[in-house]
Amino acid sequence: MIEFRAHGKLFVAGEYAVVEPGQPSVIIALDRAITARVAEGHGAGSVHSEEYGHLPLTWTRAEDGIALDREHHPYDYVMATIDLVEKLRGELGIEPRFHDLRISSQLDDASGRKFGLGSSAAVTVATVGALDRFYGLGLSQRQRFQVALLATIRVNPRASGGDLAASTFGGWLRYSAPDRERLASQLDSRTVSDILHDAEAWDGFDVQRLPAPENLRLLVGWTGSPASTTKLVGVVRRHRNGGYQAFLDDSRACVDDLTTGLQTGDAARTLDALRRARGLMQRLGDSVGSSIETERLTTLCDVVERAGGAAKPSGAGGGDCGIALVPTTSDTAESDTAGILREWEAHDIRHLTIAVQPPEGPIE
Repeated sequence: MIEFRAHGKLFVAGEYAVVEPGQPSVIIALDRAITARVAEGHGAGSVHSEEYGHLPLTWTRAEDGIALDREHHPYDYVMATIDLVEKLRGELGIEPRFHDLRISSQLDDASGRKFGLGSSAAVTVATVGALDRFYGLGLSQRQRFQVALLATIRVNPRASGGDLAASTFGGWLRYSAPDRERLASQLDSRTVSDILHDAEAWDGFDVQRLPAPENLRLLVGWTGSPASTTKLVGVVRRHRNGGYQAFLDDSRACVDDLTTGLQTGDAARTLDALRRARGLMQRLGDSVGSSIETERLTTLCDVVERAGGAAKPSGAGGGDCGIALVPTTSDTAESDTAGILREWEAHDIRHLTIAVQPPEGPIE
């Protein structure tokens, strides 16, 4: 049986702006993952996952792609990925085979509650990786990301792909997205192989490794409230006004300073950039009339700032997780961190015991 793991993510800075082609963000991969296991199938393909209940989702081939019973099952990221990989397999002249795909996740808790750690992206990347090995496609790490993004924009055309980058490459990353509308339009008229090898089609896409922050500890808190990234991003896009370009410019400057702080080991600059990133999200929420920073996320961040650290909502906000960096060099660092966690607990904010997943090989 072939096995492939893909890790969850959290945004550190650059949310919302990153949906625009070429706009930078900083993202981390997490040491919690989704695992895809694939084995030979017979007569039909199947997907086993808790997302589909106790019975597997089954699929067969049709002239225009894979076919499944959509009356009972959603057309989601896994099936979009399988369909795209099937097209690529055919273009490469590889014989078709059925397969049984089994998916398990560490990104939710035991009751199935989602923490907002990028499960849709992780399952997409894991499926691409497992099927790459199953068929012997020979994809590079960068091409696995590209296939995952092409599959994702079939389901969610607004997706930036930042979570896919974190799941693919690991570690701390600076990421900017290509023009997904252009890619989506090319999927209707070009082969997958052509798109993968056309550098111009990926203009705006960039991913760079960043070092982990020095003398700063990462803390992640979950507010207990799930949030819809797609819905919140849609609200911001509908309310873009004359100040939107200024927001993009400020976001880029903030990400640039955060990047410099990480690259030079300047903890003070890193913390300042994270605080500014929080302020940008607050002002963006006010400008569009949306609660990007909820009451509980405000509490999470304020507790950290009182202890000398920096914190902000991660991702689209509206619930889910907050991310914090706390200095580790002072005499009171351990007690400060313990105090933060006690206050979080007192306000029903759950500390997630997760860490950054180490980088997954060099970036081509």
